Order: sequence, then C-alpha cells, then structure tokens
Amino acid sequence: MSIADWLGLSLLCLAGAASPGPSLAVVLSACVRGGRNAGLVAAWSHAVGVGLYAALTVFGLSALLAANANALALIQLCGAAYLLWLAHGLWNSPKNEELATDRASASAARDGFAVVFLNPKLAVFMLALFSQFLESGAGAAVKFQMMGTAFFIDGAWYTLITLLFTHRAIIDGLRNHSQTINRVFAIALAGLALALLASLAGLTLGT
Repeated sequence: MSIADWLGLSLLCLAGAASPGPSLAVVLSACVRGGRNAGLVAAWSHAVGVGLYAALTVFGLSALLAANANALALIQLCGAAYLLWLAHGLWNSPKNEELATDRASASAARDGFAVVFLNPKLAVFMLALFSQFLESGAGAAVKFQMMGTAFFIDGAWYTLITLLFTHRAIIDGLRNHSQTINRVFAIALAGLALALLASLAGLTLGT
C-alpha cells in the first residue's frame, strides 16, 4: 500500500472514529463513572471490536474480489454513495449535540466491545472503507496493515477523548466547536467519494 493510500485510509478511519454516536457515549460514560482507567479500558476494548470487524471485512472482501473482479467497481460505487451519505449526516449534525453519559459502566470492557460488535452500521462502513483501497490479490501484509490501521487509530482517538475528558474545560471547548469539526470531516469524506466517482466514470468512458 502506498503512503498516499495509507493516509487516505487513515483519514477515513479517523473520520469514522470521530463521528459522534453510541461509541462516544460509552467511553464518556466509563470516564464519568470509573475515571481515566475505565475510559482507557473502554477505548481499547472498542478498538478490539473494530479490529475484529476489520479482519472479517478485509478477508471476506478479498475473497469476493478474487472470485469476481467486476464486483470491485460495484462495491466502490456503493461505498462512495455511503461515504457521501455519511458526509451529509456530518455536515448537518446539530451544534453542541447532547452526549448521553448515563449508561452503566460496571464493565467498561464489555460495553466498549459490545457497542462495536452489535452495531450493524459498522459492517457497512468497513465495507465502504476497505473497498476503496483493497485490490484483488492483495497480500497478507496489506491486509494486516489495513486492520492494524483501523485498530490503532480507533484506540488512539478514544484514548485522546478519555484524556481530554478529565479536563472538563477542554472538552467543553471541543463541544462548542463540534459543528466545525464535523463539517471538516464531511468535506474530506465528500471529496474522497467524489474523487472515486470521477475515477470510476473515467474508467467507464474509457472502455
């Protein structure tokens, strides 16, 4: 995988991790009820769930592409459409969105993992994500690189959230600018999706 492709993959992984949702609520709840240690446990158990989903997706998608190379264009088209839908949601996310932090955190590890593995939207996101970078016949090294990228970026992001949340003034400042942050990610996602659509259109016109 080239450096440019890895940077693109990393950006998408970061955008997926940073988008607000139930995962953020679980990590914040663990911080509130159990402190920094519980937040870190929730963060990295969440990353384990992401890594397992990435493994299932990357190997399954690789097998599909090996069996039918024409499926790549269709999957990439669906992936681009999904990324545009995600960008639309981020752009229109409400300012200062309320965060649910009242979930029980008796087991931060269980909650961090479960919120990933019981979320079917993640499977769709992973399929859209990896289809942009995985080529038919990709070796094990590339697959593990993609899986490791998803795992470490997810864990690192929620570790950062955990550390910031211990300083309430800082996290309040981030909430005040949440709409701007979401829109930056939305522009990045839309740009990647449109670039992919342009590439696919060029290939179609060229055949």
